[in-house]
Amino acid sequence: MTPIRVMLVDDHAVVRSGLATFLMTCDDMELVGEAENGEQALARCPLLKPDVALMDLVMPGMDGATATRRLREICPETQVIVLTSFKERELVQDALQAGAIGYLLKDVTAAELASAIRAASMGKPTLAPEAAQALIQAARHPAEKPGFDLTEREREVLALMAEGLNNNQIAKRLVVSPSTAKFHVSSVLSKLGAATRTEAVAIALQNKLVK
Repeated sequence: MTPIRVMLVDDHAVVRSGLATFLMTCDDMELVGEAENGEQALARCPLLKPDVALMDLVMPGMDGATATRRLREICPETQVIVLTSFKERELVQDALQAGAIGYLLKDVTAAELASAIRAASMGKPTLAPEAAQALIQAARHPAEKPGFDLTEREREVLALMAEGLNNNQIAKRLVVSPSTAKFHVSSVLSKLGAATRTEAVAIALQNKLVK
């Protein structure tokens, strides 16, 4: 059998290293390349021609959903499995709408990940139970105001923005990385249709999204 060609896309070197080690234990898989952000993934995919890309969602610069959408445009033969720490339903929906065939959390077992990669190479989807649950909840409880459909974490970030905290201060308060804080702030701005943080806070106050 021809090995399944896999590309890793994650901004954390230790994550890529762990995944590379995992792939070495799978006789039917081959690591063909790595990328530390979306831009690199788009540049390298046409050259590497992977069968499956394991894609992080939160990365500096281009986010994983955008990278997935563009990668599927330029490399339609490459299937994308999102491998992330986030399970919010909006992120799940964005990733799947972008063309991802799978959505797994980073606490997935080696056996589950191997199974998902094999399924993706055959065009079959795999969803983490949490991701499937998020989609079910979205179907049962559609947002009354799609533009303001903030996750609980995004509401926390918005409240801190209203306090005047910058990205680094928000990261410290929530005990997350600066890149994760930036990701959430950008998502808040997008959902509120705001161009600036000040405008976002104004919209939030007008719509009683924060106290």
